Amino acid sequence: MPIYEYLCDDCGARYEQIVLSKSTKVACPKCASERRTLQLSVFSPPAKNGSADASSGGNGMAAGPCCGMGGCGCN
Repeated sequence: MPIYEYLCDDCGARYEQIVLSKSTKVACPKCASERRTLQLSVFSPPAKNGSADASSGGNGMAAGPCCGMGGCGCN
């Protein structure tokens, strides 16, 4: 099931919604507006060798805004 991230065009709220089909109604949970902009999702790559990164607190995600890959210049 895809989870999409949206930005409400009316009130500026950011929210996520599971979209089961194209006929699924998507409305802002704050103001109920159906005017929205689809956002790019941020994801975390799986930890190498199936182990969690030491700086992540055991959840497999890098601490802070760093992507953990080094390609964006964060490392």
